[in-house]
Amino acid sequence: MQAIPLTLDGYLADAPEPGAREGTAVWRLTCSAGSEYLVDEAVVPCTTMEPEIVHALLRERQPGDLLRVTGHLTLPGLAGGVMRLHADTLEVLWEAPLLDTGEEADTAAAVHADADRDRAIAALAEALTGLTQDAPSPGKGIRIHINPAPSPGAGLEHCHSFHVDAALAHRLADYIDAMSCCPDSQRPDSALDPETVAELTGLFEDIDLIDLTDTVLKATRPEHRASVIRALDDLFGDVPSPSPEDTDP
Repeated sequence: MQAIPLTLDGYLADAPEPGAREGTAVWRLTCSAGSEYLVDEAVVPCTTMEPEIVHALLRERQPGDLLRVTGHLTLPGLAGGVMRLHADTLEVLWEAPLLDTGEEADTAAAVHADADRDRAIAALAEALTGLTQDAPSPGKGIRIHINPAPSPGAGLEHCHSFHVDAALAHRLADYIDAMSCCPDSQRPDSALDPETVAELTGLFEDIDLIDLTDTVLKATRPEHRASVIRALDDLFGDVPSPSPEDTDP
């Protein structure tokens, strides 16, 4: 049967494959109705022996690409036969996003993890540098090393070493303790300065627990005093109770 000149636009249904004859390629094109030969959407088998098209299909194209194929459509001469479009030219109208293989996806994830780790190291190094700028000159103290794990390999630029004295080490421990004691949403921006800590310590040291207990019990109804004493003991430890005459209303 005579071949019919035809141009079809359609999506590459699956990956092209080499044809039975050397130097050929076969593929399937998913086409919408757009010609007198296609009433409904159809998957049209295509083939070509044009070297440039064969190379492009087998090396560059992937499923999902929108292609415009021009060639000659051969209709089946017998019932049950297969029509086939023999392509002379091929134009890429739209390229589908590249599909990552499992290995490529794993590699991309590993690169992303390394970059995130390196940014974290840089942030930590910057923070430690700020703390150690005013530190005394190196002497007896503590050496802190940070570097990529398990091995820095070629990333020696991400290795850092800091010398800190005992006082600064205690400050760092306080920072970590403060972070561990608070929920993420309530973590303080920084640890309390020494003067504030001293003021709070002095405030609590000035509290007379016996006097506090006496004041609380005087304001408590007699039938509730036993439970209040137990609650105070749980809060402050075994605090001596005031004498009964001191708590009489």
